[in-house]
Amino acid sequence: MKNFENRRMLDQAVISSSNSLHKVESYSNVPFLLSGSNVPSSAETKAILEKSQIKELPVDTVLVLGAGNFGMALAYHLAHHLNDRITIYARDQRVVDSINHEKVNPKYLSQIKLPDNMTATCEINSEILKQHTVLLFSIPTQHMRSVLKQFKDVLLDAFSSSFKHLCIFANKGIESDSLKLPYEIIEEEMGSEFADRCVFLSGPSFAIEICEKQPTCVTVASKNIECALWAQRVFHSPYFRVYTSDDPIGVEVCGALKNVIAIASGICTGIGFQMNTRAALLTRGLHEITRIGHVMGANPLTMSGLSGIGDLFLTCTSEKSRNFTVGFRLGKGETLENILNSLGSVAEGVPTTKAAYQLCQKLKLRCPIVNIIYHMLYEGKPVKQAVKELLEEETGTEFSLYKNNLY
Repeated sequence: MKNFENRRMLDQAVISSSNSLHKVESYSNVPFLLSGSNVPSSAETKAILEKSQIKELPVDTVLVLGAGNFGMALAYHLAHHLNDRITIYARDQRVVDSINHEKVNPKYLSQIKLPDNMTATCEINSEILKQHTVLLFSIPTQHMRSVLKQFKDVLLDAFSSSFKHLCIFANKGIESDSLKLPYEIIEEEMGSEFADRCVFLSGPSFAIEICEKQPTCVTVASKNIECALWAQRVFHSPYFRVYTSDDPIGVEVCGALKNVIAIASGICTGIGFQMNTRAALLTRGLHEITRIGHVMGANPLTMSGLSGIGDLFLTCTSEKSRNFTVGFRLGKGETLENILNSLGSVAEGVPTTKAAYQLCQKLKLRCPIVNIIYHMLYEGKPVKQAVKELLEEETGTEFSLYKNNLY
C-alpha cells in the first residue's frame, strides 16, 4: 500500500511542478524519489549503531552454503578479512576433500589457493547451523525453496528471534514456477518477520576479481536496517566496500534482470554491432528493468545504484560474464544446447529470461528486449530475424515519471 501511495505523491508532485522537472523542491515530499523510504542518513545511521547491539555481535563463525564461483569468492574474502574459520557446505564429497586437503576447489576458481582457515563439509544439520553466527546462502534461486523447507524449523528458531544470527543471500534470479524473487520465496516459506531480517547482497562483483582483491563495491539490502548494518560490518574492507539499502525488491529485480540484458548484449557483440548499439541496448535494458521494478514496488533510484546500472554495466560488457558469453556465442551462430553443455557453470540469465517474460505478461508490461530474448532462447527464433524485429519496434517517449506513460 505504501508503494502505491508513493506513486500517487509522485504524480501530484509532477503536476504541481507545472511540468518544470528542474524544480527539485517540488519533490521534497516524495519519499522513494529521494534516498529511500526508510534509509537513514549518515547521522541517523551513527545513532542506530550507538544504540544497537551490532558492534558487540560476533562475526567470525560463517557458514557458506554453496561452493560455486560466487560462494567460493565470498568465502575467500571473509577468510582473509575475518581471519577466522570459514566453513563451506558442498554436496560433492570430492570437492569437500580437495578443499580440506589440497586447499583447492577442483570445479570452481580452481586457480585460487585457499587459506588454511577455509574448510568444507558435505554434512549439514540443525546443530551445525546453530554453531554459526552468519549463514551465507550462495545457491541457485531455483533450489532456494527446497533448502528453506529442509531447514525451516531450525532457521526460524535460531535466526529470527534475536540478534544472535544473520542470514545473507547472494543468489540472483526469479523462481521459474512461481515467478517469485528470493525475498518473496523466503516470505512465503518462512514468514514476513523472518524475511524482513534477511539481507541480500548484490552489485558489480566478478568472483575472480574478488579473490584478486580488486577494489569492489556491493550493496547489502534488508528491510531491517540493523541487519543490513551488521552485514556491512561482516563484509566491509578497504578493497570490498559495502553500502546499505532498505530496498531488497529493487536490488533483486536488478540482480535477476541484468542477466537477461547481458545475453542481449553478448548477441549484439557476437553479431558485430559496435559501441553505439551496445550503449543503446544497455540504456533501454535499464529502462525495462526500472519498469518491472517500479510495478513490483521497488525504489526507482535503486536502479541507478551498484546493484542496478553498476552490475548491468559489468555483466553486459565483459567476457568474464557467463550470460554475456552465452549471448556472444549465440550471435556467432552456435546453438543454445551446445553452449550450455560446454559452459561448465550456470548461466542464470537463461531460466531468468523465461521467468521475466512470463512476469511481464502477468504485469501487462511492454518490454521488447526481454520479449525478443525469450523468443530466441525458447522458441528458436533466428538471431538475425530477432534483431531485425527489435530494430523495427515502434518508438515512443524515452521515459516519463508520469504513471500512465511509464508502462
